[in-house]
Amino acid sequence: MTAAPAGSHGPLLVDLRGRVGGFRVDAVFRAPAGETTAIFGPSGSGKTTVLRAVAGLARLAGDLKAGSQVWQEDKRGLFVPPHRRRIGFAFQEPVLFGHLSVEGNLRYAERRAGPVRRTPSFSEVVEHLGIRPHLARSPGGLSGGERQRVSLGRALLTDPAVLLLDEPLSALDRRVRRAVLPWLRRVAAASSMVVLYVSHDLGEVVQVAHRIALMEKGRITSAGPVAESLERLEAEDARSRFKTSSLLIARVR
Repeated sequence: MTAAPAGSHGPLLVDLRGRVGGFRVDAVFRAPAGETTAIFGPSGSGKTTVLRAVAGLARLAGDLKAGSQVWQEDKRGLFVPPHRRRIGFAFQEPVLFGHLSVEGNLRYAERRAGPVRRTPSFSEVVEHLGIRPHLARSPGGLSGGERQRVSLGRALLTDPAVLLLDEPLSALDRRVRRAVLPWLRRVAAASSMVVLYVSHDLGEVVQVAHRIALMEKGRITSAGPVAESLERLEAEDARSRFKTSSLLIARVR
């Protein structure tokens, strides 16, 4: 992806509304730089649609700004195409270059990032994601979880201003996720990127996110810090609608 100026690292301001097919979306929220914002809600609530609209892969009405870069502004008729947005994305079903090895996929992303990097190095990515043993392999010979880790690594190595993750670790076992999620949270803070993380697993969200945007039936109903957002969820309602874990929010001294 084309490198953008350093000023593009700033908050993501989302004000998007409209229909995609027969589905109506109303998404208004702010995602700070250096933090992971989880878009959390039940299946079918429109989480993936919002990510696709931020990426420019789906067109909604409204405005979208990433730091100093305006990606969409209806008043001026402005719509920046996906290849000109400084984004990285990893979706639940990863799409890798089949003609390249795992290392080839990762090096391709690294070359596209440009000379000034904020995200982790190639070595850090392959070590933290457990990719090193697979570098010489073809993507076609990988398991679903291995492909997801390569896809996530490739997205990180593009050095994005905004990283879009749509249940990127769903095929991994909990032991691996417990190791990867806190690392992702640290990467966001260290690189000053905006991370949008889609999930309907509340336990996963609490491990990775600084903030939560709650979504239901196409609408962002509230957005804020994790602890405040969880207080808004009635316990019985959360258990009935979402895949949840037992959670204790506390400050350890």
